[in-house]
Amino acid sequence: MEYVYSALLIHKLGHEVNSNKVKGVIEAAGGKADEMKIRALLSALDGVNIDEVIKQAAIPVAAAQPIEEKKESKKEKTSEEDEKKAEEAASAGLGALFS
Repeated sequence: MEYVYSALLIHKLGHEVNSNKVKGVIEAAGGKADEMKIRALLSALDGVNIDEVIKQAAIPVAAAQPIEEKKESKKEKTSEEDEKKAEEAASAGLGALFS
């Protein structure tokens, strides 16, 4: 994944994505560059318009909204269940004081 990220960063900065630059980014981040992975990446990117691919991969905001709403409803259910469990535990604890 770091190889793809390095290619995206190099492209975003307006430079040509080549093996020396990818290797430099990986090593600057503290990693050890693998020449085979770099060659595979460059081969996969050959003839690819990175800007166009990024545009096609972008998720429209309207499509992302229902996903977020589902996550919130799960969180609400979980916190309601947690609150009930906490109340039950507190009630049991208080009951033990008066026994």
